[in-house]
Amino acid sequence: AVDSVPAIFAITQDPFIVYTSNIFAILGLRALYFALAAMIHRFAYLKYALALVLVFIGGKIFLVGIIGKIPAVISLSVTLGLLLGGVLLSLWKTRDQASAGSQE
Repeated sequence: AVDSVPAIFAITQDPFIVYTSNIFAILGLRALYFALAAMIHRFAYLKYALALVLVFIGGKIFLVGIIGKIPAVISLSVTLGLLLGGVLLSLWKTRDQASAGSQE
């Protein structure tokens, strides 16, 4: 939620909007943290997917001078595909852990 402070100041200077948007960002991240903390052991390959996203973004920045700008639709599709692939692969590979944990 720390990065939302400069982002909201880029949009507005109204103190009420700045304050409430940051409160909602913090509350949303808190709820998301507790939801993911219970399932973090199932996402074994997510860190590799995130690393591939960073490699893709770095390659995209490097190649912009050579091949030009890559369309946003392609960038978002690759990013979403990598993240979705990492999550699905993680859930598929750890499915035995989930079934073993529910039978105990």
